[in-house]
Amino acid sequence: MYHKRFFFGIVMAVAFFSSAYSQNENDGQKERTYLIQELTKMADPMFKALSQKKFKQELVVEKSPEMIRIKRDPSTTHLEGFARLLGGMAPWLELGPDDTKEGKLRKKYIDLAVQCIRNGVDSLSPDYLSFNIEGQSLVDAAFLAHALVRAPNQLWGNLDDVTKKNLAAAFKLTRATKPGQNNWLLFSGMIETCLLKYTGECDQARIDYAIAKHKEWYKGDGLYGDGKDFHFDYYNSFVIHPMLLDILRVMKEKGIHTDIDFATELRRSTRYAEIQERLISPEATYPIVGRSITYRCGAFQALSQMALQKTLPQHVSEQQVRAALYNVIKKQFEAPGTYDANGWLQIGVYGHQPEMGDSYISTGSLYLCAQAFLMLGLPATDPFWNGKDEDWTTKKVWKGLAVPIDHAINN
Repeated sequence: MYHKRFFFGIVMAVAFFSSAYSQNENDGQKERTYLIQELTKMADPMFKALSQKKFKQELVVEKSPEMIRIKRDPSTTHLEGFARLLGGMAPWLELGPDDTKEGKLRKKYIDLAVQCIRNGVDSLSPDYLSFNIEGQSLVDAAFLAHALVRAPNQLWGNLDDVTKKNLAAAFKLTRATKPGQNNWLLFSGMIETCLLKYTGECDQARIDYAIAKHKEWYKGDGLYGDGKDFHFDYYNSFVIHPMLLDILRVMKEKGIHTDIDFATELRRSTRYAEIQERLISPEATYPIVGRSITYRCGAFQALSQMALQKTLPQHVSEQQVRAALYNVIKKQFEAPGTYDANGWLQIGVYGHQPEMGDSYISTGSLYLCAQAFLMLGLPATDPFWNGKDEDWTTKKVWKGLAVPIDHAINN
């Protein structure tokens, strides 16, 4: 009897430790499931409302105190919200439908997204997304264009001909805005890149000028100025590297010469991602510096894009980036007050902190946080989503572990 009990105990112990080991090995799958739940939770109120032409009716717009003070009209907030959300979802949607539970879920959101685009670019729809407002419409039409570039098959490829024509017309309306001498040049460049990719026609001068100016504004070590001056903020991630890289990718595909070549920008983007990974503290927080900080984890769009493209820095593992981004996102999205009672995002970095909103911040602006989810465009079978978590750089450092020496790049 004693031997039987002993043998049974050994079997149970082996089963327990095997189970624990298996769970650790599947960290990535659990994290992927969680991130998909959060992304679709964020999308549900917006996709439902816009697909039913009730978006402008149902969204109660929160404005930052600064926006209220200067009496700025948040009339583009609906385009802001949808375009920024879709830009973050696009790589995941581009995986397409399949017979898995996740694949069937993607089918649902692909269909909703297509219907939302159809309603949003129909000038007779009550939810027409206001592409004709000078200034801000240029910004957020560019985020929509970026979403389409990121999902050629499941977004652009599923649109009917009328909607494609309406989209092209809507994008061309933004030409009425002359972009400032800063990251706004890339908004014009991205819109024209989208038009070139899908219609074969564009204003090439707008693309060329945006690239030429950013060549001039490069400051070194993977960092661009926002215009001629350097700003200590996250605009290299919010806009500059992600849009510039994808503009140059399309130009390379089209065989069009550019003042910055794709390989150079890829090297700079990879270096910037290396810096970004080191900005994440052991507690999954990061420096709260610069404007637009209420875009939350959207500050790490560049890092997530490098993960998506399988172009992470040499000494930065996929599992440490996955763990770092997952923990940053989880910390922010689980903060009380992140959403209002109807499921819309509220202004803040950690919960509801409206006083942190800049003068241009309203509800729609906040959905740029979805850009941190780009890595979901890697399929569940990809090595990125498999294996146990690894400590990211600062966790290793503050545990007394060795990490590689950090060096700047020369160009």
